[in-house]
Amino acid sequence: ISPGQTVTAPPYAMSASLHQLGTGPNAYFVDAAAADISRTAPPPRAVTAQTETKRVTFDVNKAIVIVVDMQNDFCHKDGWLASCIGMDVEPTRRPIQPLARALPEFRAAGVPVLWLNWGHRRDMHNVSGGLRHVYNPTGGGIGIGDKLRGGSRVLIQGSWGSSIVDELKPESFDIHVDKYRMSGFWDTPLDSILRNMGKTTLLFAGVNADQCVMATLQDAHFHGYDCILLRDCTNTSSPSYCLEATLYNVSQCFGFVAESTDVVGALAVAEAGMVIKRQKTDQSGA
Repeated sequence: ISPGQTVTAPPYAMSASLHQLGTGPNAYFVDAAAADISRTAPPPRAVTAQTETKRVTFDVNKAIVIVVDMQNDFCHKDGWLASCIGMDVEPTRRPIQPLARALPEFRAAGVPVLWLNWGHRRDMHNVSGGLRHVYNPTGGGIGIGDKLRGGSRVLIQGSWGSSIVDELKPESFDIHVDKYRMSGFWDTPLDSILRNMGKTTLLFAGVNADQCVMATLQDAHFHGYDCILLRDCTNTSSPSYCLEATLYNVSQCFGFVAESTDVVGALAVAEAGMVIKRQKTDQSGA
């Protein structure tokens, strides 16, 4: 190819006979004779939503909702937090109804939902003594991996306690990632999943806002992701000043804070605009 020479895209690049291998914008399209590895991104779907500090425009195609730790051990009266530590789980249950309303709207708009749950290996081989000490400082209590009265092991993969609360219904196509620390990026496939799916705008929800949600959101920011905390879809069992500090720090240092209703409303407005645009295009072509 000579310098400056224009190269025409091969005819197979848009062929319907090609098979997709992979996820989202990073997929290959192949057959026996050709491979399209251009990784062409879909046209942007820009949406502008109001946050607590300013209007924020993001690409819906690059957005994903990450729901953190809405699990029985944290949000159910018979779970570990309430039955063993004696914490009031009413605050951790507050995000349930807002999430139940918002998640179907996000899915309908083409925004995937990823459930990030605390669920350790059954053999506990990647859990340090230091981490276990945080949640069982005397050694005589019930901490990570120990059994509750009903037999469920605390925060262990596949246990009742690590399962999502009944009021929230994951869809079969939702994504699930188990985490082993407060941050969902530590020793998990979360980062590689997000990058492979082409997701750069992360909408955070869940509990506890000042602990696992904040730790994951901070690490996301440090990894170069754009972060929006959904205020009405997150809460904490910690004192109120912990939530206030979290909201302040997210807006000040790590991203934006918004109500899920504002973001969902912006998605609806954008979709309505696209419908009108398509109708005008169809009419002009008729």
